[in-house]
Amino acid sequence: MRQGRLATSLFIHAFLVAMLVIAVFPVFFVLQAAVRPGQSLYTLTLSLWPDHPTLDNFHYILTQIPFPTWLGNSLIVCTATMFAGLVGSATGAYALSRFRFAGKRMTLILLLAIQSFPTVLALIPIYIILRLVHLVGTPLGLILAYVSVALVFAAWNLKGYFDTIPHEIDEAALMDGCTPTQAFLRVTLPLAVPALAVTALLMFITGWNEWVMAQTLLSDENTYTVPVGLWGLQNDYRIPWGYFASAALIVSVPIMTLFLLLQRYFRSGLTVGGVKG
Repeated sequence: MRQGRLATSLFIHAFLVAMLVIAVFPVFFVLQAAVRPGQSLYTLTLSLWPDHPTLDNFHYILTQIPFPTWLGNSLIVCTATMFAGLVGSATGAYALSRFRFAGKRMTLILLLAIQSFPTVLALIPIYIILRLVHLVGTPLGLILAYVSVALVFAAWNLKGYFDTIPHEIDEAALMDGCTPTQAFLRVTLPLAVPALAVTALLMFITGWNEWVMAQTLLSDENTYTVPVGLWGLQNDYRIPWGYFASAALIVSVPIMTLFLLLQRYFRSGLTVGGVKG
């Protein structure tokens, strides 16, 4: 029995170590490419670490090109998209979850149908609308485009979570003198913090990595986001892998920071025991 348990334990640990190596190696590969002299991903000898590591790639993207400006633009656009999307999706999802009104079922079906289409199909209509209001080429126009795309998924995601919160909690708040708005803001919304945290993180990541809309809607280099700015560094004869790798390490910091800030909210079961039976 002991030998069998020992063999099982060794197998499990070996499997976990192998999975850890598979998960960490891409990060290590990007790191070594960032500190490797030149713009190659690897050498012919396939060495795991460059012989003469350098920070020249980091120095170049931080001082020789407007990468800090692109990074700031991405932070502004994604943060504004996240907050605006949360406000719109939370209120819409609460209405779809709690209220009865004419056309509710059709609205849900329409939202589901819209979500099934690729985002790129909405690019031309969004561009035409933004051009009519003279917002093409501005960060505000890109924010509105991102919010319009993110609202559908965020509303569906939050609506499903609101459905798991007992209606009796809202009714108890109304009986205690709260208005429907106060019940939403003071009771239901705090209970939905885990879903709000997940939705916020997904909306931020979507805008952070998006390239097609940003490339189409932005024309001035000073308004570029990180994906658009880095895309412009390559040409038909050269791909600056070293710059890409060093930039990838830098742009991963805000995502990791946001995840660490929100991870304590990634839990469920907050309403267990909230209603007396």
